[in-house]
Amino acid sequence: MMTSRERLLKALKGEQTDRVPVTLFMLDQGHFLEQVYPEVDPFDYEQLQLKVIEIQKQLGVDVFVRMLFGINDPIGVHCGGLNVSEQTENWKVTKEKIQQGDTTVIRSKIETPEGDLTQDFSINRLRASTYMYGCTKFPIQNKLDLEIASKYEPPLMNEQKARMIKKRVSRIKQALGEDGILGSWTPHGPFNNSSLLTNHEQLYSLFIVDYEFYEKLMNFAMNRIVDYTRAIDNAGVDVHCVGGNVPGGFLGKKCYDEYVLPFEKKYIDFVQANGTPAMYHNCGEIMNLVESYKHLGAKIIEPFSPPPLGDADLKKAKEIVNGDYVMLAGVDQVNVLQKGSVEDVKRITEETIRIGKPGGKFILQSADFLEYGTPMENLEAYVQTALQFADY
Repeated sequence: MMTSRERLLKALKGEQTDRVPVTLFMLDQGHFLEQVYPEVDPFDYEQLQLKVIEIQKQLGVDVFVRMLFGINDPIGVHCGGLNVSEQTENWKVTKEKIQQGDTTVIRSKIETPEGDLTQDFSINRLRASTYMYGCTKFPIQNKLDLEIASKYEPPLMNEQKARMIKKRVSRIKQALGEDGILGSWTPHGPFNNSSLLTNHEQLYSLFIVDYEFYEKLMNFAMNRIVDYTRAIDNAGVDVHCVGGNVPGGFLGKKCYDEYVLPFEKKYIDFVQANGTPAMYHNCGEIMNLVESYKHLGAKIIEPFSPPPLGDADLKKAKEIVNGDYVMLAGVDQVNVLQKGSVEDVKRITEETIRIGKPGGKFILQSADFLEYGTPMENLEAYVQTALQFADY
């Protein structure tokens, strides 16, 4: 019998395992963790990640810790905006904190020799320990803004941060032992990263109306984070979770293949250059792109969200993929695991694993991160049912 770590590592490589790996997606701050561990400091990231291990072990799944907090520092690396944590002679940052109810807005003005940039980064408190983060006023509005950012933005990575990341990853991997694997929310793919810097309304048409601007933006969005990606890889993570949800299936296969895929593939090739697999995350509409992802090169694609969260038809997707990449697919975390009955959970979990299991190259999980208010009896039913039908 394989250990959970052996099972998951083999599955990520597309190799045969003793059974389907069964895991759960838990965000490492707030949401479900706040439900089960309300006493834990939401900014004690290591303790929260240890709690992910603890609760997944208690539930009996193959543990999969996804590190976001504590290695993406500042959180804007993952959630948006330019680097306003560093200053240089040619990149002077002044910040203003604005409180709007439960939302804190950090307004930054960046002064450079060739002009100023501004951005807002918002932190919205949903509950005592649950926060949402995002850039709510984007710094790049036009070609001049992009030229300024490209020329003057300080590097996101330095030796001190690299050592910090390696230390944090090492501690969590040591705590995991043979109980599972450690993934990182490594910087997104170029289109997602571009969406963290400029207005979406502009981005979704830019490749048609001004391809030169679009190309420069996509290259900047990738080049500014490759050192960060390299540092995370050097820290020894088992898998890179790479965001690719913004260029979703609604773009259509033709647009994705022509305007998005070449940039995303270049980044995925970089991510996987040292042998660490990439898991490309599109939690929205996916069916138009299932075939395109064969050419992306990522070893794993996730999470094939079923309607109404996404548009995945798992049976059809499995037929299209035909073993060309590993599928990590899941049970609806909102309408089934959070809001469904125990019988709903059992029925849909069985259906999902029966569809995904034939031929292997399949990992079962909740479609996305568990929400606050998810009944423990539903999770227990999910685990028990999945394990009942998991053996090959």
